[in-house]
Amino acid sequence: MKVIAVLPPGLEQEGAKELDELGAFAIQPLRRSVSFEADMRCLYRLNLSARLPFRFLREIARFPCESPQALYRNTQKSFNWLDWLHPSKSFRVDVSGTSNVLNHSHFNALQVKNALVDLQMDYWGKRSDINLANPDLCLHLHLNSHQAVLSLDTSSQSLHRRGYRPAMGVAPLKENLAAGLLRLSGWNFSIPLVDPLCGSGTFLIEAASMAMALPTGMSQFYLFKHWHDFDEDLWLQEQELANDNNTYKHKLPKFLGCEKNEEIAEQARINIQKAGLQEIIEIRNSHFLDLKLPNENGVLICNPPYGKRSGHQEDLATLYRELGIFCKTKASGWQLWLLSGNQNLTKYLRMKANKKIPVSNGGIDCRWLNYLIN
Repeated sequence: MKVIAVLPPGLEQEGAKELDELGAFAIQPLRRSVSFEADMRCLYRLNLSARLPFRFLREIARFPCESPQALYRNTQKSFNWLDWLHPSKSFRVDVSGTSNVLNHSHFNALQVKNALVDLQMDYWGKRSDINLANPDLCLHLHLNSHQAVLSLDTSSQSLHRRGYRPAMGVAPLKENLAAGLLRLSGWNFSIPLVDPLCGSGTFLIEAASMAMALPTGMSQFYLFKHWHDFDEDLWLQEQELANDNNTYKHKLPKFLGCEKNEEIAEQARINIQKAGLQEIIEIRNSHFLDLKLPNENGVLICNPPYGKRSGHQEDLATLYRELGIFCKTKASGWQLWLLSGNQNLTKYLRMKANKKIPVSNGGIDCRWLNYLIN
């Protein structure tokens, strides 16, 4: 199967590495995505274990599309819909991209929807319901110049939603971006990981989950269970392998988070408990200046406010200044990885970055900064 993995901007290369590790082939990084090929077993494995993608889109048809009529007509004849889309199944159509003559996403989605329900009415005399929240099939139409690509989404919701985070802070970091940043840091699962500004605990939960090889836990939203070629035996085998692989064979490092706000610290504990990691991750409700680090050198990792969604510039300047003081007085020999969306604030750290990796966080142009603390 030809498949597209949709990724956060800046994580294309790291996403390609993860796909390779999990058995995909013919891998090609693109803009905000990676194309690859996989058999059904591999596709199930990716949905269970890949931590970086938002979505997996399985290509089912590709055809020329130069008009609304061509989109309607070619949709109907592009795929064996009568086997795949019985009127008892609901569906949804998502759209990305445009062409010169098809530049309205809602209209394009309606064309695909009308093509399919008209086909059903002609054959069965009844049609599927449209379900935007929880469909049986989610179709994805991508338009590029004069070509259309139809795909099936493997899930009804974005795969970054792991299910452990009912409680969130003011500007939460998406789980898949956190996982990608951890991979980019080169942290090797063996040394302490400390988040001095842990918020709702996303970095720590993703780090512990990665260290323990836990499945991403989205099974209730997988749509491939409704596909015509779903192989339940193969799916159960991959589930069993994913669960067998999550027995950590070595001693886990220390996972420690610090959060000054009592309410947000409690949110982090709720999320950690939801993820089943309450015995692994410790949250302390204090200012990071009062935090005592583990004796063994490790990695500090954090996503402090940028002043775009939360925080005031004057208060944030003080925060960054204090973070720099904390690093230099209490974390000698450690590394700091910091997600920055405001270079005017990072200057208050009074530290020189060793690496600057461009990434995007919710549309904000950011840099993933590395500091070697002397």
